[in-house]
Amino acid sequence: MIDILMILGGLVLLFFGGEGLIKGAVSLARNFGLSKLLVSAVVVGFGTSMPEMTVSVGAALKGASDIAIGNVVGSNIANILLIIGVAAILCPIFIAGAAVKRDTFVMLGASLALCGLALTGMISLVAGIFMFIALIGYILYSYNQDKKNGAETVQHIEEDIEGEPHLSPPKAWVFALAGLGLLIGGAYILVEGAVSIARGFGISEAVIGLTIVAVGTSLPELATSVVAALKKHSDVIIGNIVGSNIFNILAILGITAMISPIPIGMQIASYDVWIMLGVAVFLSIYLLRGLTIGRVSGMAMLLAYCGYTAWLYTGGGA
Repeated sequence: MIDILMILGGLVLLFFGGEGLIKGAVSLARNFGLSKLLVSAVVVGFGTSMPEMTVSVGAALKGASDIAIGNVVGSNIANILLIIGVAAILCPIFIAGAAVKRDTFVMLGASLALCGLALTGMISLVAGIFMFIALIGYILYSYNQDKKNGAETVQHIEEDIEGEPHLSPPKAWVFALAGLGLLIGGAYILVEGAVSIARGFGISEAVIGLTIVAVGTSLPELATSVVAALKKHSDVIIGNIVGSNIFNILAILGITAMISPIPIGMQIASYDVWIMLGVAVFLSIYLLRGLTIGRVSGMAMLLAYCGYTAWLYTGGGA
């Protein structure tokens, strides 16, 4: 019972921590006159992926490598099948253009790179460094390319936070630091509870990381996408998810590997990374061909995620 309460408490802290960090970071950016495009592309994207970052680093340092890698792989699967599925049910999603195609190819490239590393069974220090360098290059290139093309997305993000009180620099710092503190604390509690449940019930740490931890750390992306769907902002939904999937692989696994090399367990290497790649390819077909992700497709994606989760808990891939 205590372990379940720890997981629930950790999820709550992660959600509010992510919200606080984003609110504080956006206000600081406004106060210091930073580019709105830079805020939307980097600060918000980084903020919504902070739960994955703190959980994966914490898990790797505690020797729970299956949770560290499972968290990222499971989050990327959940981001597409669960979050885009839910968003498409609320509002059909359509987006086209050069920027989304560029980001889609980067997501596919990052997914393929992770599958390649899975074949070696390890994400080493050197691999982590190259992944992080690739992320920096992607951000800088995207920033230069999107100065004009990203104007509409920036406008939508500004509308999403419109009406919120403008925070003074001291209050913004409090929100940002308190949010980061809640994320770190929530991640620690969640990992403790998840590892305990995995060992107590005989469920592999890989399955716990791929499901409970993955969905929990994706709550900021889910909240952002639901709000965007209700406001019919397809570009915000896709930008949020595709960007998060890229960041999860290149930044989170890259930084985690630089701190502590990550062994990739047999189950995740044999099955789940390839499911992650397949799901990414599935989404890419819609994005590269400019197709609408309608409510029927969204329902199918949601059912597929439920089927994947059931497969894991009934011993699939074990």
